[in-house]
Amino acid sequence: MLTDAQVKSAKPREKTYMMRDDRGLYLRVDTAGRKYWILRYWENKKEHQLSLGAYPDISLKDARLSRDEIQTARTKGQSPTLKKAEAPQLFSEAADEWLNVRMKDKTESYIRTIRFRLNKYILPALGAWPLKDITSGNILRLCRDVEDTGHDETAKRVKTIVGQIYRFAIAAGWMDSDPTSALLGTLRPRNNKNYATLTNPSEIAILMRAMKSYPYTVMRCAMLFSVYTAARPGEVRAAEWSEFSGETWYIPAGKMKMKRRHVVPMSSQVKAILEVLRPITGNNRWLFPSPRNNGHCMSENGVRVALRTIGFTKEQITPHGFRAMFSTVANEHGWNYDVIERQLAHVEANSVRRAYNHAEYMPERVKLMQWWADYLDGLSVDAKDESGLPF
Repeated sequence: MLTDAQVKSAKPREKTYMMRDDRGLYLRVDTAGRKYWILRYWENKKEHQLSLGAYPDISLKDARLSRDEIQTARTKGQSPTLKKAEAPQLFSEAADEWLNVRMKDKTESYIRTIRFRLNKYILPALGAWPLKDITSGNILRLCRDVEDTGHDETAKRVKTIVGQIYRFAIAAGWMDSDPTSALLGTLRPRNNKNYATLTNPSEIAILMRAMKSYPYTVMRCAMLFSVYTAARPGEVRAAEWSEFSGETWYIPAGKMKMKRRHVVPMSSQVKAILEVLRPITGNNRWLFPSPRNNGHCMSENGVRVALRTIGFTKEQITPHGFRAMFSTVANEHGWNYDVIERQLAHVEANSVRRAYNHAEYMPERVKLMQWWADYLDGLSVDAKDESGLPF
């Protein structure tokens, strides 16, 4: 059984965890350090979990009293799932329930993103509020605050998460309405401007020479890997050694924007990068592990910051701009548009044509990716690399 001292001193971990007390009572501690009392029980061969309130508002003694009342009611045939008082009272409690139920089949990277947005934006503003007291105006002010930081798209994601939590609460019988439904059209329209990129051969040459001269091996490899593969930045930084086989990089569907597995033929230059990285990060899960956060992949800001370090501004080039560079140059050199689009994982709307493209274009894509790497190297033929590496 738990003690008051154990409950008080329980610290957050990388993942939400439970501490067992007795007779189905648990203390749930989330990644932000918030603590909730949970009663677990079985009914009709199914496990159920009830929130008994947050600690320290509900003490260990009070949680045990609530547990005993509910267990007594169960022996009399009364289902605790029908008791209104057992629904989460605070928004943070509902968010925690939603995470535990809805995130079970999601990828690790997706869950990390959701938790980051909850902990950075949503819970500081709404977490301590009673679920039923939050208005559309409260949520709009939160989203406006995010917009004011220049992150318009994140503001929309924040509104979406809050709406998902409320719709989950409606389905569970805790709420009758979703306050985000009144916010349609209230946020700034999406800015669809193109990612900054370089298309002039002389400018690309300067970029390649600068990247090849970058002094830190892993980050140099990350930049060159990004430009040679033309993969999305998130796919690059989360690349795992297990995804590479023979001449090909197989990106799982769960990591792809359109949730379909993607195949990237590896040029000789990309294979050379892997050989340079193998003795450095080969024992790690990630090709590009975080140097500061053990067990995690490289930060989303890694390549972006490196580009700024070598003298390129965000108005000149971004990590995502490598894809636009690849597309523009390849099209200008007469490569088949459909081959280029398929290599960029831009999904064909017609399912029959999509299946045909996947099979028909692979030989062309192999040639395209080797041509692209050779083209880039040809521009940077004068690059000096004091490390002695092959790039």
